[in-house]
Amino acid sequence: MQRTLSDLCTILRKYGMQPELVGRDDATVRGIATLEDATDGDVSFLANPKYERFLASTRANTVVVKPDVAAPSHLTLIRVADPYAAITALIVDMYGYRKHARPAVEPCNASISPSAEIGESATIHAGATIASEARIGRNAVIYPGVYIGPRCRIGDDVVLYPNVVIYEDSILGSRVTIHAGTVVGEDGLGYAPVNGRWVKIPQIGIVEIGDDVEIGSNCSIDRATLGRTRIAAGTKMSNLIAIGHGAQIGEHCLFVAQVGIAGSVHVGDHVTMAGQAGVVGHVRIGDRVTVGAKAGVVNHVSDGVTVLGAPAVPIAEAKRQFFYIARLPEMSEKIRKLEKRISELESQLKAPIAPD
Repeated sequence: MQRTLSDLCTILRKYGMQPELVGRDDATVRGIATLEDATDGDVSFLANPKYERFLASTRANTVVVKPDVAAPSHLTLIRVADPYAAITALIVDMYGYRKHARPAVEPCNASISPSAEIGESATIHAGATIASEARIGRNAVIYPGVYIGPRCRIGDDVVLYPNVVIYEDSILGSRVTIHAGTVVGEDGLGYAPVNGRWVKIPQIGIVEIGDDVEIGSNCSIDRATLGRTRIAAGTKMSNLIAIGHGAQIGEHCLFVAQVGIAGSVHVGDHVTMAGQAGVVGHVRIGDRVTVGAKAGVVNHVSDGVTVLGAPAVPIAEAKRQFFYIARLPEMSEKIRKLEKRISELESQLKAPIAPD
């Protein structure tokens, strides 16, 4: 894992960056850490200006910073345009991604239907269940407790962590990663009111997940009532996220924990939703939209707009609302004083005028 600073700069150049090293290029680093946790021999980074104060106290011997950052003279610096991207590249090089144990298929300890197809070099751990006519791609890793229903299509290099459940007919593209406890393809909330009671509508659609999607733990992706619920290629989701039936999620979106998307929502490409954001059914969210934390989207959102609040409104309007809400106690006190003063003036006007 040990690298010289010259090595680190070479790595960054491979990613198309133009690092400038300020200090000795033969110094070595053995790890990567935050400014607060770093010790001698670690490389750290500064991407957010609010942490700049830690430059004076960090014990890291090298820090990746932007070109315009002033740092104490005792630190060796690697100056790049985007320190966050740079440190990501260094983490990948020095640590790599999680390695999966590959004991190969364990047919004696896994329940695999005779009609299922298992791709070359796939790893099926003990306790997994592969139902009839399911198809598993090459190099897939299926951990214990995973259930893959009938006729599912699982692509190459897919990783399903323990206790993931994939209902029947679901389709997963290549290089999909789904973390523990997530359920894909369960019934959506489909009921019709008939004679004072709820009658279940059969959910006969499917779920389709594109290539390079990653879904966190304990998420739920509803199957469509008709047609398909779709999550397009490259989208990333955190934990505890619910996607309603028939929702269409675009490419390279990013959803933070506890986002909730109701049924039949259309989300464009490169959309970011912060934690606990919610979207009502049947609305359209354009490309490159940002939805702030705890926002409640109840109307269509145009391309490129950032929305905040509940109900969610464009950020400029939301800031005005927040400003006035913060001033409500002050404004209430002023109104109370004005009311009192008006009452006094009215009393004076009603009082009889004394003769001269």
